[in-house]
Amino acid sequence: MKEQLQEAVELFEEVIIYGTEHVVKNLNIPIWKEYSPEQIQVLKILSTYGNLSSGQLAEIQGVHKSAISTRLKKLVEKELVKSEKDPNDQRTNSISLTLKGNEILSASNEAVYESIESLFKDRIDEQELEQFIGTFRKLKDILVMKGM
Repeated sequence: MKEQLQEAVELFEEVIIYGTEHVVKNLNIPIWKEYSPEQIQVLKILSTYGNLSSGQLAEIQGVHKSAISTRLKKLVEKELVKSEKDPNDQRTNSISLTLKGNEILSASNEAVYESIESLFKDRIDEQELEQFIGTFRKLKDILVMKGM
C-alpha cells in the first residue's frame, strides 16, 4: 500500500503542476492578465473559508506574511477584498471577499472549467469521472476532518 500511496501522491503533484501550467499558458482571458494565480487563489480561499486574518491566509497558502500583505494590498486597491478590524480582536484585521471579488472569481472559475472540459472531452468517460469525484470527495472529507 505504501508504494501505491507514494505513486498516488506523485501523480497528484504532477497533475497539479501540469494542470496549473495548462491553465496559465492556455487561458487567454483578461482576468488572468490582470491578476496573478496567487491572487486568484486568495479569492478562492476566502470564498471557501469565509473571513480570515492575513496570518491564516499566509498559513493556508504556505507563504510568509509579507507575501500575503503584498497580495492583499493589491486586492484591496482593486476592491476585490476588504480588510476590517476583527470585532473579536482589534489587533487583527479580518479579510473578506467583496462582491466584485466574487464576480472576478466566478469569471476565472468559468474560464478554468471550460478549458479543462475541452481538454478532457472524449478522453474521460462518465464512469471514470464519477469514480474521480467519489475519490476526491473522500479525500476532502478526510482532510477537512483532520483540520478540525
